[in-house]
Amino acid sequence: MASPILRFNHKSNVVFSVLVLLCVTLLIQKSGAAEFAISWSAPNSSAPHLDQWAENNRFQIGDSIVFNYSPGQDSVLRVNQDDYTNCNTDAPTAKYTDGHTAIKFDQSGPFYFISGNKDNCLKNEKVVVIVLADRTNRNATAPSPSNSTDITPSPAPAGEASPPSPDTGVVENPTLAPESPPPPSGASPVFMSLLGSIGAFAASSSLLLL
Repeated sequence: MASPILRFNHKSNVVFSVLVLLCVTLLIQKSGAAEFAISWSAPNSSAPHLDQWAENNRFQIGDSIVFNYSPGQDSVLRVNQDDYTNCNTDAPTAKYTDGHTAIKFDQSGPFYFISGNKDNCLKNEKVVVIVLADRTNRNATAPSPSNSTDITPSPAPAGEASPPSPDTGVVENPTLAPESPPPPSGASPVFMSLLGSIGAFAASSSLLLL
């Protein structure tokens, strides 16, 4: 019979191996995010606008954008669409002045950035980034029922007036509910597969110890 000390050490090795595999899995998941660096300065007349650079890239939830600029001479403001259009620097949603600003996109939709120097903003030192929605976990559209039966009302008895037919001249347009933001991304198939392998490995190791 194996001594209790040897059995304990073997169990500890199994637990340690499982923890290492979990850490590797998390690192793989994190490595999927991209980082986009941008030189934050007023473009000259011959340089393409920053919006053209943004349009040529694909931004997803979890990605980051890094603004590189000279601290004390420039800054980055996150603003709404109106302030972006008008280069209004008075009421930003957020202001960054560190010279190396990294911003992670935690939701889909447009992100508006302008220079804290209004003159630079008027020279097109501004950019709008469109982050794509995460549709991997959205449910497929349910098919419409196929075996529906049309029910024809029976005619009114003789001598009784038929009920008036509904007015079909006006069709109401139902108000569409605003689309809710996408739910947080769940575990990916790769993660679930690795997690299942870890569970199987731990279970088999436990059986060997019995």
